[in-house]
Amino acid sequence: MAFLKNKSVNLLSAHYGFQALAQGSGGVFLLVFLLKSGLTVSQTLVALAATVLVRFVSRCAVLSFAKKFGLKTALLFGSFLLALQYPLSAEIQGVDTALLARCLASGIGEAFYWSCFHAYFASVGDNEHRGHQIGAREALATAIGIVAPILGAWGLVEMGPRAAFAAIGVIQAAGVLPLLYTPDVTVKREAPGSKEAAALGVAIYAANGWFAATFVLIWQVALFLALSESLTIYGGTMALAAMVGALGGLVLGRSIDKGQGQRTFEIVFLGLASVAVIRAASLGVSEFAIAANALGAFSICFYVPTIMAPVYNLAKSSPCSLRFHIATENSWDIGCFSASFTAILLLELGLPLSFVIVLTLPSC
Repeated sequence: MAFLKNKSVNLLSAHYGFQALAQGSGGVFLLVFLLKSGLTVSQTLVALAATVLVRFVSRCAVLSFAKKFGLKTALLFGSFLLALQYPLSAEIQGVDTALLARCLASGIGEAFYWSCFHAYFASVGDNEHRGHQIGAREALATAIGIVAPILGAWGLVEMGPRAAFAAIGVIQAAGVLPLLYTPDVTVKREAPGSKEAAALGVAIYAANGWFAATFVLIWQVALFLALSESLTIYGGTMALAAMVGALGGLVLGRSIDKGQGQRTFEIVFLGLASVAVIRAASLGVSEFAIAANALGAFSICFYVPTIMAPVYNLAKSSPCSLRFHIATENSWDIGCFSASFTAILLLELGLPLSFVIVLTLPSC
């Protein structure tokens, strides 16, 4: 297992485990909790779009911050801001200042966190083991995701939102501990050719953002409604889905590292398109929606290594991995915002959520 010999990647994956625990126990509930707080579906999607817009705007500060303080410090800053979004979420009661504060914390935190995390992983990872390393990282995250939604649902129901989200925020913040033992990565003052080097990644991430909005985020809203807005059933459904997909990423990562990337792309995206149609058709019956969610989680295990292995390799070979990922994350925001805005428009025109879920197809 040569891909496990990279200490920096292993520590970064350990950090990602904390991130996965916070995401699985709290992050998957953020949008659906807005519905519980009194927002309509359209208002919930407006909050999503607003958060993405904050991400896009605040990312302008990431490069200058990282050049001054280093890539790792910027990643730590983003991690702490993401931790704040959870206790802020507990205070939301409809469209209010707490919702605005949560959108700001989420947007700024994600702008720093994801740009820097991807740049960091691309910099310290190994091209020849990229698929395996991503597969192992995602397998860890998926395994954690089996337990995390159940814990999150239990905490929200039994402890109440304030205590539960506060605990999840602590978990998110604790994720910085493995990062303290990783090397810093300096960011070049100038990096000519960065824009050109990121062109393919930008195109991939525009579709990736659209996909994430429709296949992941808006689907969470649709699934929650299909399950009669039960936090307990929703948490169990997400846990079941994680169990189904736990080993998928490792299998796929191996095939990518063997040079079968093109064939893998074709199979994975044909499967994702099929799952999107099945999900759209399942919303009328809760049992079918649960099965469709599990099928989607299995597909996502294959999707992440398929997308990220080539993107990380492109980033590492570019003049600056951070500039590369700032460009791709900006493109992701444009794709996600466009999909969210389109979904809001279609819902306001009276079309059902099932039609919005099918919007995944163009991104595939």
